[in-house]
Amino acid sequence: MNERLTHFREILRYVPRFRDRVFVIAVDGAVVEDDNFPNLLLDIALLRSLSIRVALVHGAAHQVRKAAEIIKMVPSDLDGTGITDKDTLQIAISAANRVTHEILEGFSANDLRAACPNAIVAHPAGILGGVDHLFTGKVERVDAGLLQTLLEHDIIPVIPPIGINGTGNSFRLNSDAVAVEIAKTLRAVKLIYLNTEGGIRGAAGVVRQLTVQEAETYLKNHKKELSRETTTKLTHAIRAGKEGVERVHIIDGREQEGLLGEVFSNEGIGTLVYANEYQAIRQAQKKDTRAVFGLIQQGIENDELVKRKRADIEKIIGDYFVFEVDRDPVACAALHVYPEQNMGELASLFVDDRYENQGIGGKLIRYAETLARSKSLAKLFCLSTQAVPYFVQRGFTIGTPDDLPPARREKYDQSGRKSAVLVKALT
Repeated sequence: MNERLTHFREILRYVPRFRDRVFVIAVDGAVVEDDNFPNLLLDIALLRSLSIRVALVHGAAHQVRKAAEIIKMVPSDLDGTGITDKDTLQIAISAANRVTHEILEGFSANDLRAACPNAIVAHPAGILGGVDHLFTGKVERVDAGLLQTLLEHDIIPVIPPIGINGTGNSFRLNSDAVAVEIAKTLRAVKLIYLNTEGGIRGAAGVVRQLTVQEAETYLKNHKKELSRETTTKLTHAIRAGKEGVERVHIIDGREQEGLLGEVFSNEGIGTLVYANEYQAIRQAQKKDTRAVFGLIQQGIENDELVKRKRADIEKIIGDYFVFEVDRDPVACAALHVYPEQNMGELASLFVDDRYENQGIGGKLIRYAETLARSKSLAKLFCLSTQAVPYFVQRGFTIGTPDDLPPARREKYDQSGRKSAVLVKALT
């Protein structure tokens, strides 16, 4: 066992961040047949023991190829990206069912509950480039309620690369594409691709980290040098990052403890493609006063924020930062500094109703914490009347008005709102 990667204290550093969050693990069919697969299942069992929810998507290209060789048939498509004729579809269904069964057997051997749901609704890929792709499909929608129900009951969804339409017809799907749709639907914090090639390789070896933008440039410049499998993985990693999945990992599923080494180490063993969490967050400018005031007004109407005048906001607009979507501010927050007490106040946190439940509030909080640390502040505090559990889940503890700086305590008493005081140490 590699103690550097799996040391218990190293793992515990990450547990609060991932507890009750979802990882989508996408396993190639060749990895399922590898000798390391039982160890991989043990790693997944460890994730579950740490209250990390897991959904598993698997491929079957390796099994389709082997099944076709046995009957001396050349499949029309291996991985759900080309044309799937009727005979290949039948082989694909049989191969996928076998892989699903092997995975379910493995989970049972590790005392983990799992199930294969009919959660993928598909439709035909149709005529592409003048060619009918027959039984190759695309994901039309994912039954989020079904998957969430399984996860809430500690059941691991095992999702094959086969989709069914509303009339009961089956279609071959690309498992990498399915994994992106599952990760988006479940708002997964990580999408992890396990293959037999490992991470993206450059001139100096495995490329450890790429932003989505860097990955896009890399793919454009090196596509001719990359294998088909690597190209597919990187293409879908980029799409996942653009569509809301913050972290996508590409690793070798045959490496012992590779999954744990990637998840619970800053260094990792494969390639991490990540969305820049702060790319949409910027310091507010004077021109943003109107937008910030409009957002705060929504919060005031909901009795979430204290009433403020536009002129007051304009005077301290430098304390604010905004979250943009297509250059339109859809959320805001402020960091007010109290230098004598070495404390900062997270204030005016509000997300437009249209963009709720997308993780934007959490990103603004993390940005405020990073900003406060850059100013060497020791503590961050905030006041809330309606979102106390939300802040507690993000590491704040409930304090008292005595924890406030004197100047802020005076305003607190004058307001009469009796807001809860929440404090977070920035150590």
